[in-house]
Amino acid sequence: MRSIDPIHSLAFSMQANPGVYAVLVGSGVSRSAMIPTGWEITLNLICKLAASHGEECGSEPERWYLEKFGKEASYSDLLNDIAKTQAERQQLLGAYFEPTDKEREEGAKAPTAAHRAIAGLAANGFIKVIITTNFDQLLETALRDEGVEPTILSSPDQVQGALPLIHTDCCVFKVNGDYLDTRIRNTPAELDEFPREFDELLDRIFDEFGLIVCGWSAEWDAALRSALSRAPSRRFTTFWAVRGKSEDKAQRLIDLRGAQVIKIEDADAFFAEIQQNVTSIEEYSRPHPLSTESAVASLERYLPDPRYRIQLSNLIQQTVEQVVEMTSGEDFDVQLSASIDSESVTKRLRRYEAACATLMAMATSGGRWAEEEHNQVWQRALQRLGSTDLTGGVVFWIDLVKYPATLLLYALGLGAVEAGRLRFLRNLFGTTIHRQHKEDLAAVRVLPPSCMFDEGGQEMQELKGMENRHTPLNAWIHDVLQTHTDRIIPDVKRYTRVFDKLETLMALGCAHEDPVEVAYWPPLGAFAYRRERIRVFQEIEKSLETMQDESPYVTSGIFGATAEECKQGLTKLKEFLPNLRWR
Repeated sequence: MRSIDPIHSLAFSMQANPGVYAVLVGSGVSRSAMIPTGWEITLNLICKLAASHGEECGSEPERWYLEKFGKEASYSDLLNDIAKTQAERQQLLGAYFEPTDKEREEGAKAPTAAHRAIAGLAANGFIKVIITTNFDQLLETALRDEGVEPTILSSPDQVQGALPLIHTDCCVFKVNGDYLDTRIRNTPAELDEFPREFDELLDRIFDEFGLIVCGWSAEWDAALRSALSRAPSRRFTTFWAVRGKSEDKAQRLIDLRGAQVIKIEDADAFFAEIQQNVTSIEEYSRPHPLSTESAVASLERYLPDPRYRIQLSNLIQQTVEQVVEMTSGEDFDVQLSASIDSESVTKRLRRYEAACATLMAMATSGGRWAEEEHNQVWQRALQRLGSTDLTGGVVFWIDLVKYPATLLLYALGLGAVEAGRLRFLRNLFGTTIHRQHKEDLAAVRVLPPSCMFDEGGQEMQELKGMENRHTPLNAWIHDVLQTHTDRIIPDVKRYTRVFDKLETLMALGCAHEDPVEVAYWPPLGAFAYRRERIRVFQEIEKSLETMQDESPYVTSGIFGATAEECKQGLTKLKEFLPNLRWR
């Protein structure tokens, strides 16, 4: 009977446990980039030194060096003797690690497919720790190309001052050093023992993380072998990629750790396959389009028939609970104190959106066909997603917990505005949202993007592609929900007008809910800087002028109980907008 290939087991484990596996790579990963090893550089420098003395070093340069200078060849000693300053050393070593114009054209001394795949996995949160015996900077280059700024550890002082691994996006631990630092470990004596700081960090990594080993023979790095041997825990599997037959020392470690051996052709193909498999599993793990279509079809079947009110309620409640469950794991940790940057903010939003995909599709139809008897079920859904009881953590991440409720409010609102169901919209706006240790407020005062954040939400300027937007999260939500509303609003221009109208009504409704604010400041949206808002204002004004108190804007009660009161609210908003500094 055939068993599952270990590489597929690895992919499933990585996808199910993002960040749990560390990667250990050796010179085999950089070999296809034509990067020499430290020992190869040492031998080449000895040959050049012999030539400068007018001598031949033969086939054993290290022997010539020993006889000439009376000591064993050492990369560090040799480099210090040849190049006295840091600048001179950098120039000398650049030829070994940095490509010439010709090499660049040939693709040499550049990140390989393996480096790119590792960086891609790190960018998506599947790898947080990379241990390497290599001196080159190809991993760092590949990571930065993916938008990941790695924490580099290559000396005891860097390790001692480093943040805990859980608080770094990605850590590259260069156990043998970096080529720009002469303290690299290269000779057998240098590789026999690590600094205490290195041993302590390696002990933690090998205890707390699973391990993927590739391109490392284990023949020369005695200190690294010792660290692997003494690791007390086997809580996660070790996967060891092997070309051909394992060397004796590697095989002993494989046996000791009970490692899963994966036969490979080369490192490039190995890591590319891992990335492809993990990506495929991740995509499949998201709500399947058919399951979303099925949920929407069920919803639309239940909506018009009172006989199905229980089924409708259960369907919405179950979908909401699925969102709550999916957004309660480590990927949504509010204690995360690492830097809040473009990568972390964008990734967190995308994860929320993936969890809410089915609910958003249901909500656009729900708002489109909502009747009075549907008010309570959707209000309960808003309350479930929008009310938080978190007592500790990073304020920004805690505020962002309301994002699924914001998506739900917008999705329902877009359907309602498109169908003219303004009374339903008013009930949504007025839904009471519980806030821990704070006054409970109406949804329209809590869930719009500019109301979500206690400390301004300026972090949203970090959103990828939204750096120059005045209201970045609003513009982001506009793009996210467009794909979920094309069933009911297929025309793109009309969709934007409906979106702007919804945000205009949010601004008017919020100001109406809170008339005693010290300073008038409604929750502005993308409409505030688009000239199309004039059409929305004219449409509302025309309705108020022609229908007076019979206007749906009055009878809905969104921003006033009379036509005159609604006109005053609209005038106040129109007068406020030109005073914005960024207009």
